[in-house]
Amino acid sequence: MTRIVNLNKTRKRREAVKKRAQADANAMKFGKTKAERVLNATQNERARIKLDGHRFDDE
Repeated sequence: MTRIVNLNKTRKRREAVKKRAQADANAMKFGKTKAERVLNATQNERARIKLDGHRFDDE
């Protein structure tokens, strides 16, 4: 006996799997945790302050 398959459900499941794979790829490529974003912002701020501290004013 063959099994009856609902083609709409099969199509939707296949599309959901593709979307999830794309979302996972984007998360790996672009995603950062909140801790990483905070650490990066802190490091950038410290570097900016240090660079501004070495600036000469021509006044």
